[in-house]
Amino acid sequence: MKNDNYELYRTLTSYHRDHCKLYADYIDSQFLDKTNTIADIPYLPVRLFKEFDLISVKEDEVFKIMYSSGTTGKASKIHLDKETAKNQSLHLAKSFKEYFGDSRFPMLIIDSESTARGMTARTAAVNGFSIYGKKRCFALNEKMELRVEEVLKFIEEYKGSRIFIFGFTFILYQYFIKKLQSLDLMLDLSNAFILHGGGWKKLANLNITDLEFKSLLKSTVKCESVHNYYGMIEQTGSIYFECEYGNLHAPTNGDVIIRNFKTLEPNEYGQEGIIQVLSTIQKSYPGHSLLTEDVGLTYPANDCRCGRDGDIIKIHGRLESAEIRGCSDAV
Repeated sequence: MKNDNYELYRTLTSYHRDHCKLYADYIDSQFLDKTNTIADIPYLPVRLFKEFDLISVKEDEVFKIMYSSGTTGKASKIHLDKETAKNQSLHLAKSFKEYFGDSRFPMLIIDSESTARGMTARTAAVNGFSIYGKKRCFALNEKMELRVEEVLKFIEEYKGSRIFIFGFTFILYQYFIKKLQSLDLMLDLSNAFILHGGGWKKLANLNITDLEFKSLLKSTVKCESVHNYYGMIEQTGSIYFECEYGNLHAPTNGDVIIRNFKTLEPNEYGQEGIIQVLSTIQKSYPGHSLLTEDVGLTYPANDCRCGRDGDIIKIHGRLESAEIRGCSDAV
């Protein structure tokens, strides 16, 4: 875990305490008034964004409200002002550039165009990553059916270019891979890289591992550059990308802590627990330090050969009592 962001987290904690009474009441009742390390930064259970409007700016400064894409229960509600939305885009661009370069690529989106017009986590991801794309092609129609002719035309047009393919994990599997298999159709996207995330709950229920998922993509579209990512609507802009060695790393604008299931004390590296994520860019709402409903563990960054500074995070699933709320699970 890095300490570079410690003062930024402290500053955000003080800001939100002064500007969001619900946040102040919660952390003042739950946490001691001490912050000596990143692990001391107060955190909110991510579920609170389903139950309360947590805002740290005036209502007339909110220009966009985003919602999580859950299948059951309430959706998380995130209030954005222009400054926070701009910072999300800037930091996402910085992280993307670190992994994939700063070019804009012909972009094949494994989703429908209507998704880009919504206000959900899928919308935020599709539009957020689209700033690195050009000549977007949506592979699915409004009924989530594969637009085979349009996809083939797109591949032919950009067969000499590096193509950026984006989609949510389960949508990629259910509506792209399985459809190609049923059509006995293999596409040549060996010149592409695929970025995907969300929806692992359903693949786990089908006993499909990350390696098997990558193998399916290789066998159907000939693509070997496949990268997972971990992120959430509550911390848009702080993305944990999978590096070339198959490890998810904390971004430069974020940190990850694993907390003990029973005591909520911070765990050592290699010990499984509840994932806490921190981010430096949430100013319009108190989302800079969140206790998720995900289970995993971390390893030090130097355990990976890629040379990145962010700790390695392994996601093992969700807490048993947590509702299914993955972005692509909402389909």
